[in-house]
Amino acid sequence: MSQFLAPVVEEAEEEFDRSLRPRSLDDFVGQERVKEQLAIAFEAARARGEALDHVLLAGPPGLGKTSLAQIVRNELGVGIRQVAGPALERKGDMAAILTTLEPRDVLFIDEIHRVNRAIEEILYPALEDFRLDIVVGQGPGARTLTLDLPPFTLVGATTRTGLLTTPLRDRFGLTFRLDLYAADELARIVRRSARILDVDVEEDAAELIARRARGTPRVANRILRRVRDVAEVRHQGSVTVDIAREALALLEVDEAGLERFDRELLAAIVDKFDGGPVGLSTLAVALGEEPDTIEDVYEPYLLQLGFLQRTPRGRVVTALGSRHLGASLPTSGDTPTLFDAS
Repeated sequence: MSQFLAPVVEEAEEEFDRSLRPRSLDDFVGQERVKEQLAIAFEAARARGEALDHVLLAGPPGLGKTSLAQIVRNELGVGIRQVAGPALERKGDMAAILTTLEPRDVLFIDEIHRVNRAIEEILYPALEDFRLDIVVGQGPGARTLTLDLPPFTLVGATTRTGLLTTPLRDRFGLTFRLDLYAADELARIVRRSARILDVDVEEDAAELIARRARGTPRVANRILRRVRDVAEVRHQGSVTVDIAREALALLEVDEAGLERFDRELLAAIVDKFDGGPVGLSTLAVALGEEPDTIEDVYEPYLLQLGFLQRTPRGRVVTALGSRHLGASLPTSGDTPTLFDAS
C-alpha cells in the first residue's frame, strides 16, 4: 500500500509548497540586491517589448530560485515551461520543448548543471541566436536544418555553479547568487506563511522558528507546518512560544538549527575518532550513510556554522562544534556562528 501512497503524499507536499510561494517581487522577502536588479530588468524588457535576458539563479537549496522563476513569468505576463535538468536525456526532448515556446516565454530548467553535453550543444544557438539546428540523416548524406525560434528567456537554477561549463554560463546575461536569509527576514516569511495557512502565530514564536531555520525559507516553512500540527493536535491551534519550543523538541531541532543526524555526525567524529581528522569514506561507513549525502546535504551547514572543518587529512570537529555537543576537546578559540542561536 505504501508504494502507492508515497507519490500522492509527495505531490501533496509539492502543492503545499507552491501555495506558500510569493507571486510577485513585492511579496518576495529578502534578497534585496537581486530584487532591485530584476525589477529594473523587468521594466526595461516591458518597455522595449522584448524577452528578458537569460537568468541564472545560483545558491543552496530552498532559498527561492523556483519562486523567482515563477515571478519572472508573472511579472512579464508570459507563459512558462518547467523541466528538471536530469530529465532532459535526448536532443529530441530539448527540441520538442523549444519549438513549443511562444514569444517572450520563460523556459525554467532546474538543476541546470546536470544537463548533459548533447543538450548543451542544442542550447548554445538557441540562447544566443534563437535558432535550433537539427541534423537530419547520418554519414556523408547528413545535413543540418535550421529552425527559427521565438525570442524567449531561459531561467536556469543551480546549486553547483562550478559544474556549469563556461560556454553555457557565459550565455546568461543576468547571474545572481542567492544568499542565506537573516533571522528577521525569515520571521517575516514565517508570519506571511502563517497568514496564508490561517494560523495564529505569536511574534516571539515566529522569531524562534526563524532562528532555527538554517537561514532557509523552505526549512522555516517546513518547521512552521510541523509546529502548526502540534498546536492543532495537542493545543488550541494558536502557536505560542511554548508550543513552538515543544514542537521543535519533538522535531529534535536544537538552538543552532541542527537536527538529529547533524549531531550524530559531529558526535561520531568526537566519540569514535577523537575529534578527527577522519576520512569521508570512513565517516560514511561509521554513520551508515552515503558519502555524497554527507558531503552535499549535511556538511555545508555545519561548515557555515564553524562546527566542522574539511582538511587535507579529513573531517575535524572544531572547538565550537565540540562545545555545542558538550564534548571536552581542547579549545583554540571561537569561530563566529552564522546565525543567532538563541
